[in-house]
Amino acid sequence: MADKFRIEKDTLGTVKVPAAAYWGAQTQRAVENFRISGLRAHPALVRAHVMVKIAAARANASLGKLDKKLAQAIEQAAQEVLQGKLPDQWVVDVYQAGAGTSFNMNTNEVLANRANEILGRPLGSYEPVHPNDHVNMSQSTNDTFPTAMQVAAVLEGAAAAEAAENLADALAAKARQFDGVLKSARTHLQDAVPIRLGQEFLAYSLAVHRGAERLLAALDECRELPLGGSAAGTGLNTHPEYAAAAVEQLAELAGTELAPAEDLRYAMQSMSPVGAASAALRSLALELLRIGGDIRLMASGPRTGLAEIRLPAVQPGSSIMPGKVNPSMAECLGMAAMQVVGNDAAAALAVQAGQLELNVFMPLMAHCVLSSMEILKNAMKAFAGRCVRGLEADEARCLAYFESSVGLATILNEHIGYARAADVAKEAARTGKTIRELILEKGLMTPDELKAALDPKRVTEPFEPTQR
Repeated sequence: MADKFRIEKDTLGTVKVPAAAYWGAQTQRAVENFRISGLRAHPALVRAHVMVKIAAARANASLGKLDKKLAQAIEQAAQEVLQGKLPDQWVVDVYQAGAGTSFNMNTNEVLANRANEILGRPLGSYEPVHPNDHVNMSQSTNDTFPTAMQVAAVLEGAAAAEAAENLADALAAKARQFDGVLKSARTHLQDAVPIRLGQEFLAYSLAVHRGAERLLAALDECRELPLGGSAAGTGLNTHPEYAAAAVEQLAELAGTELAPAEDLRYAMQSMSPVGAASAALRSLALELLRIGGDIRLMASGPRTGLAEIRLPAVQPGSSIMPGKVNPSMAECLGMAAMQVVGNDAAAALAVQAGQLELNVFMPLMAHCVLSSMEILKNAMKAFAGRCVRGLEADEARCLAYFESSVGLATILNEHIGYARAADVAKEAARTGKTIRELILEKGLMTPDELKAALDPKRVTEPFEPTQR
């Protein structure tokens, strides 16, 4: 039994740590203290935090604060993590001590232990590389955690925005395909004036595109980093050139544009950039909920619903009703989007909960925002690929709705006047006859006049009114 554990010391005393673990005493205490959800830090947060440690080691070495041999060992250990090694060594629950101190020490201990192993020392020796003195040099949880959170958000958010643009492109392609499909618009869920199915899908495409734009704009705020602020934004125990040097190295590692914050106190007190990113994700999610709901409604049926479009059949829809097929991908998109809205509510509460020089609820923010980015990205990819690209229009059904809609009478205002058009609309509703049938029966317009008046482009775009 003894060989399964090693004994480590921290400022509170001794701790039993699994012998093969790369984490140490402080991480082990967190594992024992916070048995809350079983959820672990998002991999993007781990990668970003490890990149912060490399950037710090490089900056400290270049400024003469950290021995170059130790810096190289720390970087080698960190690069291994970035290459996919030791993924199971970040073991602290998402719901943990405030500010992410446990997560930061988890990173410090793993990198210190692996660096020492590279230098020929056993796990738990912390000699010559110490988690606090070397891996955490010139740093605090208070500046490294928000830095990692913001860098991870920039990288993951860019991927989510790309997925949104791909979905927007798929919707735009359908808009072109359906451009000539005439149907009845609906307002208040009641028949309204004509619209082309392609116009509806083009509007959906623009809504998703605008959502991607809002997300990218919000992420730009996250590019200004608090790294170098140390514990309270004052830069205590850091070299005057450290912040700029570390951020420059981090930008190179992340492969994206980053900059030191204009004011380190502000950047550590306020989590508004993360709040803005979360709000942009919520806004996109709300559009996706609306669009997915519309597509479910237009595909309802196939006999007793609208059935204006047909969705790809991706799986059987019922355990009891043979042959039933459901709008499964749109339902999945809706559930993912709803979770994003819920995540934003939690993130918003966390963002406003900062006090004085620190917001201790950053781990919750990171979990909510990065989770939202991932599930929204994956849901949009799935929806575009397994639903939108394969959906078809039922042109005959759409035209039948157009022909039978009492909203068609609105078109004829310019030809027979409002009062006559209203009488025709009421008679159509009472008798079940179409507007077209009644107009011709009553001799109010000739067939050629009616055909010209009901031209799909003319009735769905601005045009010069007919003079009476």
